[in-house]
Amino acid sequence: MAASSLYIGLMSGTSLDGVDGVLADFHGRGIRTLQAAFTPFPPDLRAELMALQAASHNELEREALAANVLAHCYADCVQQLVALAPGPVRAVAVHGQTIRHRPERGFTRQTNNPALLAELTGLDVIADFRARDVAAGGQGAPLVPAFHEARFGKRNQVRVVVNIGGIGNISVLHGDGRVSGFDTGPGNVLMDLWIARHLGQAYDADGAWAATGTVDDALLASLLDEPYFRQPPPKSTGRDLFHAEWLDAKLAMYPGLAPADVQATLTRLTALSIAQAIREATRHWAPAAVYVCGGGAYNGVLLDEIRQALGGAVPVESTDTLGVAPNRVEALAFAWLGYRFMRRQPGNLPAVTGAAGLRVLGALYPA
Repeated sequence: MAASSLYIGLMSGTSLDGVDGVLADFHGRGIRTLQAAFTPFPPDLRAELMALQAASHNELEREALAANVLAHCYADCVQQLVALAPGPVRAVAVHGQTIRHRPERGFTRQTNNPALLAELTGLDVIADFRARDVAAGGQGAPLVPAFHEARFGKRNQVRVVVNIGGIGNISVLHGDGRVSGFDTGPGNVLMDLWIARHLGQAYDADGAWAATGTVDDALLASLLDEPYFRQPPPKSTGRDLFHAEWLDAKLAMYPGLAPADVQATLTRLTALSIAQAIREATRHWAPAAVYVCGGGAYNGVLLDEIRQALGGAVPVESTDTLGVAPNRVEALAFAWLGYRFMRRQPGNLPAVTGAAGLRVLGALYPA
C-alpha cells in the first residue's frame, strides 16, 4: 500500500496567540490545503512563553513544563484536523515555539515536546526543523522561501512573498528557480506589544488604532537607526533583538508622545523596513507583484503603508489571490517541510540561510 500523502502542519509564531494547523495533500506534485484549524493559547501559557523569551529564574524546569502544555495545544489542533481527514495522516510536522534565536552563537531553540505529541496523537511527529541548518553554519531562518517557490513561484515572473508575523521576512522568487530572502525586522511584534500595554488588546485590528495617530519622524528615524536594517543577508532576527527593552530605550529619548502616535510610528517602521528590503532585494529585477501572508496581511493600514513606501509601482496583494489564505501559509510550509523530510529531500536554501549546503531538515518521533 502506498504511503499516505496527507500531512498536518502546525505553526505557533512570534505573536503567541495560538496554533495554526493545516491538513495538506501532497499527492503527485500537488500542494493542496484540505482543512485548517486553530487552537488558542491559554493566557497562562502565553504569559509563560513570553517570559521565557529572556533569561529568568528556574527557566529550564519552567520551559519543560510549558512545552508539555504546548504539546497538548498542538494535540488539540491535530485532533481537529484528523477528524476532517479523508484518509490516514502520514505525519505531523510541527515548528515549535521559538524562545531564543541566536544563530550567531550556534543555536536556535524552539520549545516543544514532540515525543509527548506523538504519544497524544498516535502519529509520527517531525520537529526541530531549524537546528540542522544552524549546525551547517546557517541562520536556521527563514525556512519558508523554499516553500514559497514551490507553491507560489511562476516561470519568467519575479514575485515577492512577504510574511508578516511577529517578525517580517521576504522571499524573492526570481522566475528561474533562484530564490533569495531574509528577515526584514519587526513585523507585528512591536505593534502588538504597544497596543497590549496601552489598550489591553492582543493586536491592532486592521490598524485602526494606528490610523488615529500621527507618525513622529524623529522617533521613526531613531527606530530605523538599528544596525540590523543595514546588515547584509543572510540574516535573521526575533524577539532577542526587537523586544520591549529595545523599544523603551528608543522611546526614552522622546518623552511625552501620545500612545496612538507611537503606534502609527511603529506601523510605519514595519512598512518602511519591508519596503526597503524589497527594493534592495529586487534592485535588478522589478517584481510583478508583492504577495503578503501572515497576520499582517489583515492589517489594511499596514498594507497601504507598504504600497505607499513602494511608490505605488508594484501591486501589493494577499496570498489569497494565489489560492492560500494568509493565516495558513506558514503551517502549510511546515507540512511541506515534513513531507520533504519523509522523502529525505532538503528543505533549506543555502542562498537564503547561509548554510554550507542543502540539508534534510527535521527529526522524527515515531508514533
